[in-house]
Amino acid sequence: MTIRILLLALLLLFALAAQAQIELVPGVHLLRGTFTPGTQPDGNTIILDAPDGLVVVDTGRHAAHTQAILDYAKSAGRPIAAVVNTHWHLDHIGGNAAIRAAYPAVRVYASGALQDALTGFLARYRSQLQELIQSAKSEEQKNVFETEVRLIDQGAKLAPDVVITSSGPRSIAGRTFTVGLETHSVTAGDVWLFDPGRGILIAGDLVTLPAPFLDTACPLRWKSSLDRLAALDFSLLIPGHGAALTKKQFDVYRSAFASLLDCTGEKEPCINAWITAIAPLTTDDEKFTRSLMGYYVDVLRSDPAKLQALCGE
Repeated sequence: MTIRILLLALLLLFALAAQAQIELVPGVHLLRGTFTPGTQPDGNTIILDAPDGLVVVDTGRHAAHTQAILDYAKSAGRPIAAVVNTHWHLDHIGGNAAIRAAYPAVRVYASGALQDALTGFLARYRSQLQELIQSAKSEEQKNVFETEVRLIDQGAKLAPDVVITSSGPRSIAGRTFTVGLETHSVTAGDVWLFDPGRGILIAGDLVTLPAPFLDTACPLRWKSSLDRLAALDFSLLIPGHGAALTKKQFDVYRSAFASLLDCTGEKEPCINAWITAIAPLTTDDEKFTRSLMGYYVDVLRSDPAKLQALCGE
């Protein structure tokens, strides 16, 4: 299935219930990402207190999501000192420009993978959006596609100031985190953030519910990334999409992911096995999950040459 077909499929899905912003532990707030009618999703945003200001991990896609981040900073009376992008998917970097405009001194940290994405995946996506604009059945639908094009065209305003090239401890806004870099996993460069003092692991799309987003992924290297996350001494993991998970719940997810990769038989039993395995981890409607997994099982079984390229081979 092409990006275009997936986009159209998502536009037909119903909305997921919006989640309120919550404090997971002192100094760590989660703003849940959502699907809304006629649009693409927003990823989760995590806001952490640090000595020099707030650290925002992922900035969403839509203006309303980013505004909620800015509203929180205003209500907290603290500047946004840093943004960490876990990866280049638009639902995680789309608010970068607006946050930069509001806080010109902010430093954005991410891998360097966006540069190639802008001339590769996102360039192809932009071309498909242009076609969809021409064939849009309503002004509302046309506006959705045009908004996506404008987001891609922000280019450098979405890119990092500080490119993360390796894993290790790093001081961000005056607080020391363990920063991890996974290459050729969900994307060419995925960043995770571990706050050992709070026991919080921010995984980005290395963990996504109710389905793994495999469009730009190398599945086997993704599996290896999950194994590395399992070795960390965290008490709570915040995924790129979905509710926070305990370590035991993460182990359920990791096992379900491994089983999905091993499932080579008929498509429907593979989907059923995934839905059964992750049922304790999500309240998402089964119809929604089944629709996504119908697409992503096909992605897993797509052209081997394409998967090799995504694995950097």
